[in-house]
Amino acid sequence: MFGCATESMPIKNIVDMAGASKEEKSESSTESKEIQRSGDTMSELIVSTVKKVSLVGIVYLAGYMNWSVAWLIGPIVMLVVRDQWRKDNKIRRNMAQAVAMSNEKTVIQARLNDLPAWVFFPDIERTEWLNRIIKQCWPNVNSYAKHLIMSSIQPALRTSLEKYKLNGFKFERIILGEIPFRIGGVKVYDKNISRNEIIMDLDIYYAGNCDISFSVSGMKGGIRDFQLHGMLRVVMKPLISEIPLIGGLQVFFLNNPTIDFDLVGIVDIFDLPGFSDILRRIVVEQVASMMVLPNKFPIKLSDTIESEILKRPEPEGVLRVHVIEAKNLMKKDISVLGKGKSDPYAVLKVGAQEFQTKTIMNTVDPKWDYWCEAMISSREAQLLTLELWDWDPGLPGTFNDDPLGRATIEVANVAKKGQEDLWITLEQAKTGIVHLRLTWLKLSTSYEDLKAALAETQILRVTDMHTAILCLYIDSAKMLPQMRSSTKPDPYLTIRVGKYSQQTSVVMRTTDPVWQQGFTFLVANPESDSMYFKVLDQKTGGEMGELVYQLTTLSQKVKLEVPQQPFGLKKGGPESKLVMSMHMRILKSDLPEENEVPIQQDSGLHRQGSTSSSASSIIPPSPIRKPIISREPSVASTGGVSQLGVTERAEEVLVEEETPLLTSAPAPMTTGLIHRSPSITSSTGDQGLGRIQLTLRYSVNMQRLIVVIHKVANIPLKDPSNIPDPYVKLYLLPDRLKETKRKTAVIKDNCNPIFDEQFEYVISQGELTSQQLEITVCTQKQLFYSSSNVLGQIVVDLDDRLTQPINSWFDLQPEMH
Repeated sequence: MFGCATESMPIKNIVDMAGASKEEKSESSTESKEIQRSGDTMSELIVSTVKKVSLVGIVYLAGYMNWSVAWLIGPIVMLVVRDQWRKDNKIRRNMAQAVAMSNEKTVIQARLNDLPAWVFFPDIERTEWLNRIIKQCWPNVNSYAKHLIMSSIQPALRTSLEKYKLNGFKFERIILGEIPFRIGGVKVYDKNISRNEIIMDLDIYYAGNCDISFSVSGMKGGIRDFQLHGMLRVVMKPLISEIPLIGGLQVFFLNNPTIDFDLVGIVDIFDLPGFSDILRRIVVEQVASMMVLPNKFPIKLSDTIESEILKRPEPEGVLRVHVIEAKNLMKKDISVLGKGKSDPYAVLKVGAQEFQTKTIMNTVDPKWDYWCEAMISSREAQLLTLELWDWDPGLPGTFNDDPLGRATIEVANVAKKGQEDLWITLEQAKTGIVHLRLTWLKLSTSYEDLKAALAETQILRVTDMHTAILCLYIDSAKMLPQMRSSTKPDPYLTIRVGKYSQQTSVVMRTTDPVWQQGFTFLVANPESDSMYFKVLDQKTGGEMGELVYQLTTLSQKVKLEVPQQPFGLKKGGPESKLVMSMHMRILKSDLPEENEVPIQQDSGLHRQGSTSSSASSIIPPSPIRKPIISREPSVASTGGVSQLGVTERAEEVLVEEETPLLTSAPAPMTTGLIHRSPSITSSTGDQGLGRIQLTLRYSVNMQRLIVVIHKVANIPLKDPSNIPDPYVKLYLLPDRLKETKRKTAVIKDNCNPIFDEQFEYVISQGELTSQQLEITVCTQKQLFYSSSNVLGQIVVDLDDRLTQPINSWFDLQPEMH
């Protein structure tokens, strides 16, 4: 019936009805659009009015307060820079997400920068099948990652942000999104590994559409477009004979991964160059503290294995780094006359370990002479990264320093050669080279090697040197005392070795905490150092037990190892125990010892003003007979004024000269420097100004020129009522820079002062032949410096013959202008 009625209805009427309904809808939609448009116009008018009133108010306030124009220009420039910086970052993040969502074929055809690792490295295999599996498991990965972030990363971030007065950090929501991470390639190792483990490297790339919100200091914020890229190593060990066939996993990044993200919400105001670097640096530090070498993230898969196997530290060696100097760095500071100099410092990174030199102000040729030592867990894969920065002042907590370049060194090359002395051209810089000296130190189980290690540190005379490495595994504590009768304690353990201290995590409400954590310490001297353990309660801060362990005890153990066992705790109950294991290794170098030649007199440094050593010839050593005159000062007093004279006595002795005598072609004597044996030198020198005794030596290993000022003899006394107050100052020529100035102490009222002070210059062997050492003897009697302050001067040419120590007397000459 309905069908017939419909059929009997004229088609025209249906069209008219449809048209009428369309007209009614269009009229209603037009009315709603007009209403919406009028509302939008009103809101735009209000916003525009508020902006104009605010602008007028700001201008009026600036004029009323007599503010500078910079108060207006500064924020505008900052906003423009911020917008451009965020635009570039957004383009990069969108590109990264496009790569993450595309398959390998699309990525390669697009010729993007972030190509899979297997494209560049033939030993890395494709893993597209594995990416499909990860995509299927991604929802479950979301749940595990949320638990991991809340339990481990959130407390660490809260502690780190409190240093910047940002309190109460808490994650509100964690959603990793629908885009899983990708594996760009996998490499499985089948050589030089244990039969009881499987090692593989995964090229991890994550650029997902995550949705993470948090609160800090009452502000709400969020993180979007989180990105991470790095080489992840997975170690499967030990292999067992029952399901799951693998006892556990060690997961860690070989080097710091690249991390980037975008801030949203109220904290978006901090998303500026400088401010945002703080949060990014904190996030990188927390990731590094968890799973960047030497830190590893263990996952236990079978209850049949001990946790110590997965969590015990296992370093392969130690890399000793000497950052000597840099040359011709970029000029970043702007002065009135244009580009000035820079204030450079260096940052070294080996995995999660970071070291920083001091800042040398106002120079492009800094000399740091900085030493550090990094523990290496995988010498075949780890890198040493050196970054140079120009320090700039800024607001507290901001990072305003300008990059001066960077360099990367493979640890494997240094370990293979034992030592590297490198001048490296900086990358990402227009100009600049840096001088590094790298030494690979193996780990020895013989305590007899400690003697050589201690001798080496004494020769280097650097306070931050170490001779051994100590590895601890803290399993648990038992029967700790209960600080309060009502509640159980929250114990944690602190360990201190020398100047280094570390602590375990806090275990809540127990007197039998289980930590199962590994620690590694560098030891300066096992003969004198000790380990100090303290168990503390986080609630009360009270001490629940302590232990002191002398490291010399390990010298009596087989392979310097102590297996896992309980140790009694003092200040606790009689049954309180700390369960742990430890082993020590001595740092050993395979380098030949530096050829230290005994100091000899009269080794023949005769020439002056010539920097070429090609004309020099070596005369074979032979025993010579020469008289040695010893001068003993005699003091007579007349009228209360000391009169200094010299009494000479001569002895003829036979001196066996083991050091070859060096001669050179005649050279012009620009300053009249005369270097003779004492027997043929007059008591006051050739010019009647006295003599100075020096020791000069160049250390190839340390890249240092060592100068010892022993004494000055027979300074002429022109006025008995005005005895000089002598001191010695040194400069390196031809520049005579302030950085090369050295000065001895002042000796009061003395014509034969004894200093015995040593000075060092960091200088490469190649530069040695182009430098001269200016040594000036002065007196401090005069109020202001003038020519009357100078008592005498010598200028010594430097060359590579100084690798053999030279000790001699030099006749003081008049000051050279």
